[in-house]
Amino acid sequence: MNKDVILNTEEEEIDIAELFFVLKNKLWAIITFAIIGAAIAFAYTTFLVQPIYTSSSMIYIFSKTTTVTSAIDLQIGKQLTVDFEILGKSRPVIEKVIADLSLDTDYESLLRIIKVENPTDSRIIKITVNNTDPQLACDIANCMASNLAARVAEVIDTDKPSSVEDAVPAVNPTSPSKKKNTALGGILGMVLAMAFILIRYYSDMSIRSEDDVRKYLGLGTLASVPFEKSITRDFTGQKNKKAKKK
Repeated sequence: MNKDVILNTEEEEIDIAELFFVLKNKLWAIITFAIIGAAIAFAYTTFLVQPIYTSSSMIYIFSKTTTVTSAIDLQIGKQLTVDFEILGKSRPVIEKVIADLSLDTDYESLLRIIKVENPTDSRIIKITVNNTDPQLACDIANCMASNLAARVAEVIDTDKPSSVEDAVPAVNPTSPSKKKNTALGGILGMVLAMAFILIRYYSDMSIRSEDDVRKYLGLGTLASVPFEKSITRDFTGQKNKKAKKK
């Protein structure tokens, strides 16, 4: 039993070593495929993918008439946060934004690019908008904050919550990431090259050496005859000369 385990371990080590040397001999091909993959990914990201810009606005969940003491006593802080998030995604607020900005879209489409969230351990509602137009993303975020605050004041029957920060047009896109996509393209090209090399190597069952005879046929070799290219060239040259004479 122990001998079998030792033999299997040795075979696995030989296979790993063989795998390493096969890939090492084709290192130039792996590097070439990695460079090609990275170049394709970079070109695709630069010229074919539209950049997405992000703008965010924030409002405070308490109104001017709500004191911190009463909020803690009534434990309404967390509940107000949940209510603000739900109201921010409600149809009246979203459709009011569409009407105010004269947007050529519908409720479902606009809702997909808007995120209403509460940062951890805060009493602030953050409204984030993603769009291919940085100015439009900014306008939607600010309009969302204004309409959400008005809707909260109407539903809860309180003063309008105050704004913490207005959105500004983004200068740089948030996605796609050229560095990330280029790196992924290089890795994918490298993996494909390695897979192609290994598949081609292991699907080739031709016998090239004494080691191949022992490995694939389980036989020993009595002798081996070296292959000399010069002999082949001389033989081929003589045949060509004879053919020309005829």
